[in-house]
Amino acid sequence: MRPLSLLLPASLFALACTTSAQELPYPRDTAPISTVQVTAPAKTIRVRPDQAQVIGGTYAMSNGWIMRVRTAARYIDATIDREQPIRLLAVAPYKFASGDGNVTMEFNRGEWGEDMLMSYVPDPRLAQIVVVSSTLAQR
Repeated sequence: MRPLSLLLPASLFALACTTSAQELPYPRDTAPISTVQVTAPAKTIRVRPDQAQVIGGTYAMSNGWIMRVRTAARYIDATIDREQPIRLLAVAPYKFASGDGNVTMEFNRGEWGEDMLMSYVPDPRLAQIVVVSSTLAQR
């Protein structure tokens, strides 16, 4: 009879311990971590005048943003809404990438070359890529 009388208080104690553990916040890692990342610069190519004519202009993006693209000989400057321009280097015909590789844009896509695709990493600390598109009809 004695072991049964101890079983109830022991089980209540175990239940109380697990309940209080669930109320505590998770520990945070506040120790700074130093990392070094080395990336070779992208080899740029020239943007031909016929490519510049297809790429340059104003785009209505699928998420509601307005993007203006200015072309140059080896890069484009893309301005989204009223933000600072993003400089993207030409890495392939109709394909551009930012210096850190977090933003890429591909133009002249689709069956008729009317689609544009932009992908970007909103926060380098997270494993997330956002993809936004636009078509020539919305340009």
